[in-house]
Amino acid sequence: MYSDHQHGLLDHPTENVRIIGVEDGSHADHSNTPPSFSWRKLWRFTGPGFLMSIAFLDPGNLEGDLQAGANAGYSLLWLLLWATAVGLLVQLLSARLGVATGRHLAELCREEYPIWAAKLLWVMAELALIGADIQEVIGSAIALKILTKGFLPLWAGVLITAIDCFIFLLLENYNVRKLEALFAFLIAVMAVSFAWMFAETKPNAKELLVGIMVPKLSSKTLQQAVGVVGCLVTPHNVFLHSALVQSREIDFRETGRVYEAIRYYSIESTVALAITFVINLFVTTVFAKAFFGTAIADTIGLRNAGHFLEERFGGGLVPILYIWAVGLLAAGQSSTITGTYAGQFIMGGFLDLRLKKWARALITRSCAILPTLIVALIFDSSDDSLDVLNEWLNVLMSMQYPFALIPLLCLVAKEDLMGVFAIGPVLKKISWLVAALLIAINSYLLQQFLVEEANGVAFTSMIFVFAIAYVSFVAYLIWWGVTVSTFGFVKL
Repeated sequence: MYSDHQHGLLDHPTENVRIIGVEDGSHADHSNTPPSFSWRKLWRFTGPGFLMSIAFLDPGNLEGDLQAGANAGYSLLWLLLWATAVGLLVQLLSARLGVATGRHLAELCREEYPIWAAKLLWVMAELALIGADIQEVIGSAIALKILTKGFLPLWAGVLITAIDCFIFLLLENYNVRKLEALFAFLIAVMAVSFAWMFAETKPNAKELLVGIMVPKLSSKTLQQAVGVVGCLVTPHNVFLHSALVQSREIDFRETGRVYEAIRYYSIESTVALAITFVINLFVTTVFAKAFFGTAIADTIGLRNAGHFLEERFGGGLVPILYIWAVGLLAAGQSSTITGTYAGQFIMGGFLDLRLKKWARALITRSCAILPTLIVALIFDSSDDSLDVLNEWLNVLMSMQYPFALIPLLCLVAKEDLMGVFAIGPVLKKISWLVAALLIAINSYLLQQFLVEEANGVAFTSMIFVFAIAYVSFVAYLIWWGVTVSTFGFVKL
């Protein structure tokens, strides 16, 4: 068993969820055979996967969805499906690592990597988290501004989001299941809101099915395709899921019980991401029906999307502008809370901090809210500036993928760490191919962005030096992983 502080979400785990595998006074038999499937046990394990799935529905993803629909129509729905599947694979590996070791990815990076490399990985994870959090908080602030008919400026919405995040976190002190129920409610709000929009706009069913079943990609839709893939695998979520799965204590004396936990978490995560796929599908097809082929398709973003929908489809019993805003608010609120959790695990794991939860939340919230507040004050009246900022943030986060994916793949294949739960050669090859694909896609996005933005000898030189350092660190992480898996423990 592991001590309470290692479970992150639970200060008193036995008050919230019964220990799985130690029931009714039964004793461990060290069986390698997982117990038979039980719906009741699946329900006990249900929760962490839905918290993890929030990252697939955050405001950054919604913006990627609407831009893909407006600029590429239904043609990228197949990519949305496969990108979700890729994201599921990464998250299942993260859950496997957390269940099998009883520690989350940030802790393991601190323990397994050299001090300098672990600190650098921490910096990269914090940058990714701050970039994601700015988008999430700004999304909530935009929704609040719409719902108050412009009364609340963006900066006020940012402050409200920062405060209510702490209010929601109070639920954790009572029962983790209540907190998970809150997230289930917010996902339901998104599902109802965007399904309502889907029903109102009536996208073409035939084109929708063709878009899902028939892969199609052109040079005109390449940028949107990269955006779809890039939005669905977020670095901080890889760290988060490995910690969330520890909210259920497992009897590690029985190998079969660990296999059982991995199986139930896999089922739960698959169901959760299937739901996120449908919700993302709703958003993409609504904007495909409304704006594909129009003159304004290239100008649509989070801030003006609701107003464009209102102009296109009018009022109705409930104006579509407010339906959109409610869904966006649910996405922003839920993702900021999970972002706070991720920040706590990342900071606590990498730095080995043992702070009270309110102190950790205050530190991690401040790291994201302060730059977000500055952004809101500067860009409150400028749609174009916010779009440019989002491009920079997307590039910032895409740069961080290798620093979450590579350590995950190296550690989950490490036999002296994972034991019998280390991934086999076939899954290892598939996982590395997926990681290479994701890194290549995001490298393309980064390269395209820098080519457009690079001006002047000094700036170009800085980019060149940074690129060398960046590639060198990625190469080191890969070398470390190969060395460890081939020759055993190495810490240089």
